[in-house]
Amino acid sequence: MEVFPLLLVLSAWWSQTWDAANADSIIHIGAIFDESAKKDDEVFRTAVGDLNQNEEILQTEKITFSVTFVDGNNPFQAVQEACELMNQGILALVSSIGCTSAGSLQSLADAMHIPHLFIQRSTAGTPRSGCGLTRSNRNEDYTLSVRPPVYLNDVILRVVTEYAWQKFIIFYDSEYDIRGIQEFLDKVSQQGMDVALQKVENNINKMITTLFDTMRIEELNRYRDTLRRAILVMNPATAKSFITEVVETNLVAFDCHWIIINEEINDVDVQELVRRSIGRLTIIRQTFPVPQNISQRCFRGNHRISSTLCDPKDPFAQNMEISNLYIYDTVLLLANAFHKKLEDRKWHSMASLSCIRKNSKPWQGGRSMLETIKKGGVSGLTGELEFGENGGNPNVHFEILGTNYGEELGRGVRKLGCWNPVTGLNGSLTDKKLENNMRGVVLRVVTVLEEPFVMVSENVLGKPKKYQGFSIDVLDALSNYLGFNYEIYVAPDHKYGSPQEDGTWNGLVGELVFKRADIGISALTITPDRENVVDFTTRYMDYSVGVLLRRAEKTVDMFACLAPFDLSLWACIAGTVLLVGLLVYLLNWLNPPRLQMGSMTSTTLYNSMWFVYGSFVQQGGEVPYTTLATRMMMGAWWLFALIVISSYTANLAAFLTITRIESSIQSLQDLSKQTDIPYGTVLDSAVYEHVRMKGMNPFERDSMYSQMWRMINRSNGSENNVLESQAGIQKVKYGNYAFVWDAAVLEYVAINDPDCSFYTIGNTVADRGYGIALQHGSPYRDVFSQRILELQQNGDMDILKHKWWPKNGQCDLYSSVDTKQKGGALDIKSFAGVFCILAAGIVLSCFIAMLETWWNKRKGSRVPSKEASSLQNETTTSERRNVWSLRPCLKLGNNTWRSQASSHGLHQPSQLGGPLDDP
Repeated sequence: MEVFPLLLVLSAWWSQTWDAANADSIIHIGAIFDESAKKDDEVFRTAVGDLNQNEEILQTEKITFSVTFVDGNNPFQAVQEACELMNQGILALVSSIGCTSAGSLQSLADAMHIPHLFIQRSTAGTPRSGCGLTRSNRNEDYTLSVRPPVYLNDVILRVVTEYAWQKFIIFYDSEYDIRGIQEFLDKVSQQGMDVALQKVENNINKMITTLFDTMRIEELNRYRDTLRRAILVMNPATAKSFITEVVETNLVAFDCHWIIINEEINDVDVQELVRRSIGRLTIIRQTFPVPQNISQRCFRGNHRISSTLCDPKDPFAQNMEISNLYIYDTVLLLANAFHKKLEDRKWHSMASLSCIRKNSKPWQGGRSMLETIKKGGVSGLTGELEFGENGGNPNVHFEILGTNYGEELGRGVRKLGCWNPVTGLNGSLTDKKLENNMRGVVLRVVTVLEEPFVMVSENVLGKPKKYQGFSIDVLDALSNYLGFNYEIYVAPDHKYGSPQEDGTWNGLVGELVFKRADIGISALTITPDRENVVDFTTRYMDYSVGVLLRRAEKTVDMFACLAPFDLSLWACIAGTVLLVGLLVYLLNWLNPPRLQMGSMTSTTLYNSMWFVYGSFVQQGGEVPYTTLATRMMMGAWWLFALIVISSYTANLAAFLTITRIESSIQSLQDLSKQTDIPYGTVLDSAVYEHVRMKGMNPFERDSMYSQMWRMINRSNGSENNVLESQAGIQKVKYGNYAFVWDAAVLEYVAINDPDCSFYTIGNTVADRGYGIALQHGSPYRDVFSQRILELQQNGDMDILKHKWWPKNGQCDLYSSVDTKQKGGALDIKSFAGVFCILAAGIVLSCFIAMLETWWNKRKGSRVPSKEASSLQNETTTSERRNVWSLRPCLKLGNNTWRSQASSHGLHQPSQLGGPLDDP
């Protein structure tokens, strides 16, 4: 094996004579301690003194020792001092130093075959990091690690996993080697956890002051949110100072949960850490078994330990470090190994070894002594001390202590569980939330009036106002379950809150930021800007942007019966009636039809028109037209009339039944594309900022928001926007305006409007939600969110929603005209035009009748002669037609003809219009 090179020459002043006691003893131990570990030296000397008084172990032999102190960061000095001890002659070397010098001593011990019992020590109580000692060949490895390996990575990972943390920050002091938790960081990164690291400087006050000076209020609030879950890897003194500073500067709140992990935490440290902290605290430390019998605490088998070390009430024992305990047990282990060697009579005397000469031989009894030490074991202050095949101590136990959430000082600490590398975690570390019992707690609630979320239900002079609404119902449900009471008031400026030029907030959010209220509730949406300064519960209702528009008024059309056909079509039909009537008359005039005997119908223009009109309205009538042309004309006309009447009937039924008229604005896209109806929202509200951010975002694919922003931002927002939501609603009702606002609020307004004069449109996708706002770091956030989730899961939240947004309201939310929800009966307005036409016909008929009466009276003298002449002409024409029908009978002879003609009243042959013997 390569011997670690020595660059320093041993001092020449080395004394050639030993102390008399040392010269007579065959047991000599060398010890090297860090120069800052004076207590290690005290405990080492106490252990040697206790063993020298115990005659059962070493009998008459006494242990002698040589102790030297070195700089823990100077491996050359450590090797030099170890060589001096080996030159004196030692059976074993005990060291309590850091990792920097431990590797050098390991190489030297392996070269000189001196058993080396190494006790890793950390600086100023800072948590240990693994030393990483090389152990290539176990047969030549003479270094035994008395302290167990560093299991901090395994313990932290198990605890964090049990708590189900996903985001936290790790604070470590300046003395800690962050590489010690590299394995833990790799594993949590693989599991997708969000972990941040921050080094805590020695001047903690200056560090905190720098944070406040360099961070804006939004960044500081995000930092506060990060501190809600934190792991502290630092010495107890630094942890106490750090907790005190962050609590006094209000960087942490009552719902925070911190984990402090360090092997070097005693009972006094635990009580002090709990006293200075708020929220929940978990402490992980190394623990050692304590005998249940108080009288046996200072006895380990046949050995009695000094009371200053084993009595928990002794001040020296209370302030002992873990390395002190392992030093005592190391001396006890060596004493038992020496006892074993003496009993077996396999003692190898000490030899003065020189590290300078290259050909110096190692100690011949080193291997035998090492095996005896490894095979031995002892029960001491740290429990069972023994070594495995790898030369390490496998026995280690961690104790997990914790408190509940709270702000009271001096709250109790209880044991949550324990951990060891063999069985793992034993105990439950469920991260319990705040207790459900909040009885006696009175919360100050700030709100903004907004229907139907918060409304004044009772306002009696001299008494506090009473409120109702959907948000009040949710708050009452939380109050009844958790047991708290609340006092509610309206924000002074009646606003939800927005950032001002100086960085402060106004409105409801401002009341929470300045801690004038505990919680805020209304139609308050969860936005990133607001979450930077306040905390929100989980959403209790989805949010979407809607538009309120005035419903189109239904106009009364007295001539709705004419609506199925256009005016031009009516004109065409009327013209067709006249045209067909005229054609029928002309066809009959050109080719007179042969009338049946006894028929009184004549082919006048008046009769033709009347017949065509009667057949069109399907009233029938006598058909005197027998010519083929006339019959063809009437067949085509009847088919035309059938199609027209059927089409009219179908369209009239549809027109009178369907009274809903579709508006041109049915979505936000339709609203953004038109400019006839101006629209806006509440200035500086969440909706205003939402449209502004999306409208000014150059990467927004949908141009809808940019078009909406141009309309809303006219005249810097003063033209189309309002200061309060109620002003926007009134503007819609009494003007040409569309109001962009929370869809839930607008739906309630539309449902409960007494005139049903509104309808709403909006997005169906909820991109945000309504939540309860709390002070940043409030301890009530998690318990409120948990209860809200329970209300949603068991259906109680839906019941509250249906109370304020019923499914079957008196008004239709989405119809753009005034429609009735029940029935489809036709009213008098639909048939007013029909009655008007009938009335006009009656009046016109009466007028014509009066006119005819007057005319007949005035022309009374002419009417009889004229009527007689007309009647005679008509009779002559009729007789002629009858004669023509009787002409076949002329063959019977004149007598026969005269007989038949006489029966028809024809006495003169000249009346027939021609000779009787015509063919």
